[in-house]
Amino acid sequence: MNSGLEQKTIVIAGGSGFLGVSLAHHLAEGGANVVILSRSMPKIAGPWKYVAWDGRTVGTWREEMNEAAGLINLAGRSVDCIKTPDNQDEILRSRVESTRVLGEALRSVDSPPPVWVQMSTAHIYGDPPQTICSERSSLGYGLAPFVGKAWEEAFHSSVLPAQRAVVLRTSFVLGRNRGAGGGALDTLALLAKFGLGGRVGSGTQGMSWIHEVDLNRLFERGLTDVGMRGTYVASAPRPVSQAAFMRELRRVIGMPIGLPAYSWMVRLGAKYLLGTDPELALYGRYVISQRLEEEGYEFQFPELATALQHTFGYSA
Repeated sequence: MNSGLEQKTIVIAGGSGFLGVSLAHHLAEGGANVVILSRSMPKIAGPWKYVAWDGRTVGTWREEMNEAAGLINLAGRSVDCIKTPDNQDEILRSRVESTRVLGEALRSVDSPPPVWVQMSTAHIYGDPPQTICSERSSLGYGLAPFVGKAWEEAFHSSVLPAQRAVVLRTSFVLGRNRGAGGGALDTLALLAKFGLGGRVGSGTQGMSWIHEVDLNRLFERGLTDVGMRGTYVASAPRPVSQAAFMRELRRVIGMPIGLPAYSWMVRLGAKYLLGTDPELALYGRYVISQRLEEEGYEFQFPELATALQHTFGYSA
């Protein structure tokens, strides 16, 4: 695998969870020397160097970025929680403050990385019922769009003038937990196995998704392609409704039954049984990337069926 990153150091901030561990493996397989900055050590061992980082203050960890080839920032508290005032505050601060402190650290080293690839969220577009959003669409209203805007603003004010800056507005990532923590697809698959993977609410809410392989490839492209600049939607080109998504998931795991869940059931079950925000299931969005299409990017998994089959290790 010739990635152009052989023997080059890539720093992943906030890289101890599902997405960070998957990306670290991908970059290491391409020959990169990966450094993970995080509050906690990854739950599994891997081909990376772990350095403790509180996400709020500049410390000796900043030296990891000196002469690094690239910086990737994934840091942010999970949104898979009940949106109490304290959790909302931490969701915002964990993103904004960590991004700002990375910018401070970059300004304190002699040779900062020439490129910074920043994760953002496709939820920045809100939850329009039918509109298909792209990089050129207006942004939404509510907690998630507010957090997304603040996150990106912190990035743009922190990135160095000489750095190439890339933002990936990421949708729901299809990947397995594999002991790293954070894979939401595992929860959906478990519900489906118990016959609970049916329509949620109207079932028409958008499920925009991307396979972890394609997301890793996009991060790698952000690091290596000097023509890649600015903001991109990181989502497969064919989003589906929630009902269609769960129907395909049931087919892949071999469960013919999927009981529907009315909105009131989801609001009770999500809060009291799963300890999460019911709006994550009741609302959604359809997003695509016009920029990636215009630039000729080819997804390895453009279709939901093959993406899920690969994720769960099944053949068509």
